Amino acid sequence: MLKPLSTITREQIVLDGLWLFALDDDDARPEPWTTTLDTPLEAPVPASYNDVFADQEIHDHVGWVWYQRTVRVPRGWSGERVILRVDAATHEGVVYVGDERVAHHVGGYTPFEADITDVAPAGEEVRITIGVNNELTNETIPPGTIEVSETGRRKQRYRHDFYNYAGLARSVRLYAVPEIRVTDLTVVTDVAGDTGIVEYDVTIAGPEDVEIRVDLLDGDGRTVATAVGARGRLDVAEARLWQPGEGYLHTLIVDVVDGEALRDRYELPVGIRSVRVDGARFLINGTPFHFRGFGKHEDSAIRGRGFDNAIMVHDFALMDWMGANSFRTSHYPYAEEFLDYADRHGIVVIDETAAVGLNLGLGGGFHGAVTQASFSPTMFNDRTREAHARGIRELIARDKNHPSVVMWSIANEPESVEEGARSYFEPLVSLARELDPSRPLTYANEYRGQFHNDRLADLFDVICLNRYYGWYNETADLELAAKRLETELRGWESTFGKPIIITEYGADTLAGLHAVGVQAWSEEFQVALLRTYHEVFDRVDAVIGEHVWNFADFQTSQGVIRVDGNKKGVFTRDRRPKAAAHELRTRWLSAAD
Repeated sequence: MLKPLSTITREQIVLDGLWLFALDDDDARPEPWTTTLDTPLEAPVPASYNDVFADQEIHDHVGWVWYQRTVRVPRGWSGERVILRVDAATHEGVVYVGDERVAHHVGGYTPFEADITDVAPAGEEVRITIGVNNELTNETIPPGTIEVSETGRRKQRYRHDFYNYAGLARSVRLYAVPEIRVTDLTVVTDVAGDTGIVEYDVTIAGPEDVEIRVDLLDGDGRTVATAVGARGRLDVAEARLWQPGEGYLHTLIVDVVDGEALRDRYELPVGIRSVRVDGARFLINGTPFHFRGFGKHEDSAIRGRGFDNAIMVHDFALMDWMGANSFRTSHYPYAEEFLDYADRHGIVVIDETAAVGLNLGLGGGFHGAVTQASFSPTMFNDRTREAHARGIRELIARDKNHPSVVMWSIANEPESVEEGARSYFEPLVSLARELDPSRPLTYANEYRGQFHNDRLADLFDVICLNRYYGWYNETADLELAAKRLETELRGWESTFGKPIIITEYGADTLAGLHAVGVQAWSEEFQVALLRTYHEVFDRVDAVIGEHVWNFADFQTSQGVIRVDGNKKGVFTRDRRPKAAAHELRTRWLSAAD
């Protein structure tokens, strides 16, 4: 799915701002899309709605909510196709323009859109109503269950350890495109010697006899390669490459020409680079790359998971300050603006689907008693896998052209030991490889899946491990934690011979809590645990990456274990550094020299 943009043939309006807002069980029902919402509430877009209002009912609401606003379609869009795009609706969205239902989508972190030309005439004002449903079931990605208490209150339960923020957390856009236009564009790059290779594939709407002209411009706007046709290859001699720390971008300009008339133009930033796995090495442009960085969350006070440019830029600045070079989009696709920024600044990204919680042995980050199979007709079944496959398709369709994305992660901590795991995942791995054979695949492995019993690792290119020795296991005994961690890592190394990234490790830490001796939750203990892990990493050659869990403290569901959220961040939720941030800065800046 192409990102909307403004070119000589395209225009867009971003519909961010305040929208009318109502819960589905308010007096606004029934059919709130047929009239103006009868509500005093206004909700910001983009933002999660949960923490915006000082209202516990809204915060805890399970089910549908409604957003509504009016917009005038520019009269200059006459003769164009008018498209309405929702960048994300968590976790299900339905869109009405006037009284007409124009779109429905399931999946909370990828965009969907509708051609509304017939119901949104140029020059006229239209009413847009968007319903958003936050319900999770065993057949959604991520999964969950809904319980009804003795008081009749509906409660959403889920197995992932972050709060189930909901609403329109990303932008809503209205844009205009020509009748004859580019509808999709795929770019795959490679490097041969000092020659950069750009293979492209263009899909258009319109007659077959139009001409497609392609120009590749360097960062200074000079044309370095040209081609004609819907598919082709561009060779760039002595190409300047996109690489970690230097997000050098070319621009691919695709023109659709009918006779002498320019019908459409689409412009795509292109980073020329290669990505390969060679034995236990991860190569970018033929050079071994070591991942230093974090698992993160789209999470901040008041906004919840709502996208905010200021927070994004500040987070990237803090990562740069620390010497981090990469992050994982745990545990869902982030707003595309994150990837655009990473493209421009040379930050490496592991891009992950929203498949977190496919494991009945886990709950809220903790091991639990397994009473039934995770993969079964009554739990994570064929319909769950269909939703998972849709998430993979939509992730790759949206993010396939970002040079910062070097690997797809198709799940976080799924059940990987029971027999049904392999039959569930094999078709998904095949699908991901078919959709994008150019990037390696991985999944983040949970503790019970060890090198001697895991049923999935051989399907993937890189082994990613989430490990908490010294915290959930061997709590506060760092000597024993180091021994068990090293024993396990050497087992993975000798058994599979693949690159290993520790995609999660860390300890909950209360900012300001200090101790002389070993005391869990203290800042000193977090530093000591990280040092222990790093000493082990440095002794195991196959370990080519370290992603600390987490970049910053984040909100979770309420419970007696999580006190105002997960505190494993090396920054507080408002981005104040703990001692661990300075420890990582010393290590990573030294490694970057």
